Amino acid sequence: MASAASAPPTPTNLRRIVAASLIGTTIEWYDFFLYGSAAALVFNKLFFPDSDPLVGTLLSFLTYAVGFAARPLGALVFGHYGDRLGRKKLLVLSLLLMGGATFAIGLLPTHATIGTAAPVLLTVLRLVQGFALGGEWGGAVLLVSEHGDARRRGFWASWPQTGAPAGQLLATGVLSLLTAVLSDAAFGSWGWRIPFLLSGVLVIVGLWIRLSVDESPVFKQALAQAEARKAARDGAAEKLPIVSVLRHHWRDVLVAMGARMAENISYYVITAFILVYATTSAGVSKQTALNSVLIASAVHFAVIPAWGALSDRVGRRPVYLLGAVGVGLWMFPFFSLIDTGGFGNMILAVTVGLVMHGAMYAPQAAFFSEMFATRMRYSGASIGAQFASVAAGAPAPLIATALLSDYGSSTPIALYVIAAVVLTVVAVGVAKETRHRDLADAEPATEPEPAAKSPAADARTA
Repeated sequence: MASAASAPPTPTNLRRIVAASLIGTTIEWYDFFLYGSAAALVFNKLFFPDSDPLVGTLLSFLTYAVGFAARPLGALVFGHYGDRLGRKKLLVLSLLLMGGATFAIGLLPTHATIGTAAPVLLTVLRLVQGFALGGEWGGAVLLVSEHGDARRRGFWASWPQTGAPAGQLLATGVLSLLTAVLSDAAFGSWGWRIPFLLSGVLVIVGLWIRLSVDESPVFKQALAQAEARKAARDGAAEKLPIVSVLRHHWRDVLVAMGARMAENISYYVITAFILVYATTSAGVSKQTALNSVLIASAVHFAVIPAWGALSDRVGRRPVYLLGAVGVGLWMFPFFSLIDTGGFGNMILAVTVGLVMHGAMYAPQAAFFSEMFATRMRYSGASIGAQFASVAAGAPAPLIATALLSDYGSSTPIALYVIAAVVLTVVAVGVAKETRHRDLADAEPATEPEPAAKSPAADARTA
């Protein structure tokens, strides 16, 4: 029997919570992906003008990867305070940090104006972006997971996941529009700044919506229980969330990291590296490449909730494994279609790739949330997801670009993604199915109690 804390909220409240998480994650991913697209298109010329074009692109992607390096730190800091203070407060802070850094990039002088200080400042702002995003994801998916109907948790928790394709759609759409209406000279001179400055307006809208939602009832219940235990221990403090995660959930952290490998690497190869590959190897224009990602991202947005709903019926693991295997099988056809240079073939290549990616990404929010106990859930889910991003998404465009430069072929890049798929299949294959778990469980079953337990307490533990 589900506990009271896990009872579904009213439809109106749940929709408002989902909207708050979705809009917030959309804005944060818009900021993050905007940088990736700009890194592929203009940052190599604006901030690394003295380098060979492909080397400049590599250096540009290196600053892109730096943002991922800060995500584990964001996961640790936001996870710790999110498990102590609540999800909502930290989500507001992450939105302010991300939006402020993105707006500042839009005001940043280029190499032509201030020399080497320009790429240094760009890197610092990218670190702030990564730090904020490292704390955003865990809080956003937990706020929905802990409010939502347990029977449809996969569906509801998948909506914050649609913030990634929505942000990609918004970022790519704005860039595509600007490259269509501006000349290359105008876009390189001042047009690229417009999407970054637009972030300031989006953040105001996101804050207004995010401040209107309530804290997770599951977290409130867990906090009350923690305060009661603290009083029973004469004020002795609880263990740090990270300590409890490493003690009780280290296997789950490893599973989450392994599950992220194929999902993260494939996504950045399909959406970020494709802008380099299509324009340099396939002879496709920037506009065509951007429009292909734009159309595919719209389909990606639409299929994620469907995959999430399917995970409620058949389980998180089967859907996740289907997506991983699908991405691996699609890699060689993916590059073959792009090599044709046809717009329709590019749309097909990117769309199928993102549909398969969605089968991993959709159940991921519920899957990771269900692995961890409430008072360490923000830390555990964030650490598992963001530490993996350092080895997966961070170097993916960089490694793919380097492989293209060294071998002049897409074959090593496809094999690189397939190797990540093998790691993910192993990790998810050994994981336990989680869709029937009750998120109201505040502590793992092995957590020691400070005093002798009553028969009623033993029954609850069982």
